[in-house]
Amino acid sequence: MTYSETTRITMYGCGPDEAVLFRELAPGLGVRPTITTAPVSESNTELAAGSRCISVGHKTPISPATLRALGRAGVRYISTRSIGCNHIDVEYADSIGILVENVSYSPDSVADYTLMLMLMALRDAKSTVRRTDMHDYRLSEVRGRELRDLTVGVIGTGRIGAAVMDRLRGFGCRILAHDHRPVNLPGSAVEYVPLDELLRRSDLVTLHTPLTTATHHLLNRQRLARMKNDALIVNTGRGGLIDTEALVQELEIGKLGGAALDVVEGEEGVFYCDCRYKPLESKALLRLQELPNAVISPHTAYYTDHALRDAVENSLTNCLTFESRNQNG
Repeated sequence: MTYSETTRITMYGCGPDEAVLFRELAPGLGVRPTITTAPVSESNTELAAGSRCISVGHKTPISPATLRALGRAGVRYISTRSIGCNHIDVEYADSIGILVENVSYSPDSVADYTLMLMLMALRDAKSTVRRTDMHDYRLSEVRGRELRDLTVGVIGTGRIGAAVMDRLRGFGCRILAHDHRPVNLPGSAVEYVPLDELLRRSDLVTLHTPLTTATHHLLNRQRLARMKNDALIVNTGRGGLIDTEALVQELEIGKLGGAALDVVEGEEGVFYCDCRYKPLESKALLRLQELPNAVISPHTAYYTDHALRDAVENSLTNCLTFESRNQNG
């Protein structure tokens, strides 16, 4: 497929590493990129003038007002460099003539990180590292657990969830799964069960489902209470999948054994920012970070060289595919 050398695409919210990749890959695809570090907003949609397609990051929500301004600037397609689209009102965009699509990237990035968080939670890594940093080299009072002795519940078995299950099989643990569209993995010993049964039987639960209206607070107060005593939760999906206040309460009273979270409700404007010298308004996030049995990382599971290159390249390809469809249709 040949694309016009004058195809212009505006890339918003580019970090330095993304900008390098866009400049490297765009010429070979026949794209003239306009690159900015600023996230798309109502005040900078003029940068998209002449671009039917734009590429955006996932770090900043895109308001309806911004979508309308993009429409007035002639934008008809948004490629988000993420798997999730919860930072964009996709239905509203569609209603004003703008198609929104996500990208695919290596599921191994998030799957590897998920397993790391599982092991950190099982081995009390947070407390161990903190004590060692203070030159306290005594063994923890909390003994670690081994994955092979546990039942792990995987909620959401798309590309990332399936990659997590593939890794878990190597540890020899029992695997339960829940998804509206079960995946038949040859040779696997995965048992698909209803959500409440998964929560009741699992020693560790990991979340890999998209954040939608239906999945918001999927793990609410009632479902968290149904989990095993001392169970662990890992979330590398989206923060809104868990009722954070309810989770904090379950951790504080010792009902749950721990949580390892790469995503947290209200992370917008906090994660990806240097907040060392300003107060955090999120009391739930502050409390989670204070708890010895909660590991927090700043939405970084996806962030590998392989996955980032995939996201940039596929965002460009998606934009060009849209242009081709419209030129030929």
